Amino acid sequence: MDLSCITTIDCKQGAVRAVRFNVDGAYCLTCGSDKKLKLWNPYRNLLLKTYGGHGNEVLDAVGSCDSGQILSCSSDKSIILWDVSTGQPLRRLRAHASTVSCVKFNEESTLAVSGSYDNTVAIWDLKSRKNEPIQTLNDAKDCINAIQVTDHEIITGSVDYSVRRYDIRVGQMFADFVGAPITCVSLTHDGQCILVSSADNSVKLFDKNTGELLSEYIGHRTDDMNIESAVITNDNYVFSGSVAGELWCWDLVSAKVVKRYDHTLHKVLHSLAVHPKKDILLTASVNTIKVWGKPEDIPVFVDVQYEDT
Repeated sequence: MDLSCITTIDCKQGAVRAVRFNVDGAYCLTCGSDKKLKLWNPYRNLLLKTYGGHGNEVLDAVGSCDSGQILSCSSDKSIILWDVSTGQPLRRLRAHASTVSCVKFNEESTLAVSGSYDNTVAIWDLKSRKNEPIQTLNDAKDCINAIQVTDHEIITGSVDYSVRRYDIRVGQMFADFVGAPITCVSLTHDGQCILVSSADNSVKLFDKNTGELLSEYIGHRTDDMNIESAVITNDNYVFSGSVAGELWCWDLVSAKVVKRYDHTLHKVLHSLAVHPKKDILLTASVNTIKVWGKPEDIPVFVDVQYEDT
């Protein structure tokens, strides 16, 4: 996998806690320790909007299916639904007793799903005026670090060493014990496998339905940091950050290390996002994000400097 760093952006929002693509990969969101959320055109180094309203660090964000709204969550225990164009908060959702670590829309962006350090996952009806969750999942015995949502499933990763898959159609929960605190869960693009990062310096690939361990990817260091991983769009390669600041790439089938990309010397590379259609990655480390890809895959790139006022 031969990717190159196309551009580096200083986000000017303290430490970047997470970077996320929008639904079609045209824009991205960065979550900052300065309590702000920013919307970018990363290919042009162009800041489009800044969203301020959280009372503490913003830890995760996601764009809606029509890119008209954004959900963000924070260590202030709240979730905010934003209007993208006006920058105004539409809803503030409060029910968690601790930091909200992760948030997702469902496929139609009618529901919000949030995970928290209070060990629960909350499901919110965004079409309703009620500010309480319509359901709370409290099976985890420790903090929820990651969630993924499909058209009929919610997948969670917890510090209690377990991945839980909730099948909404049949009302069942399936749990798989991984053996170490879980920092990230993601799905392969064919929806058949779950990729799990854990605090034992490994990334593991599981069959989603059977829980069978299919492969394990090692070599990088994660220590006790929440290091994210993901599978590239064509499901050929696995990527992960590391505490040493390297972007690691493995062959999905053979689990052999394909390449290590230097991101930033001795600075933790903790967050990454995969473009939904192209072989393009975003990575976050300290106060910067980087765009990785092949030059021919990148939209017309013009180095424009712009600061939101």
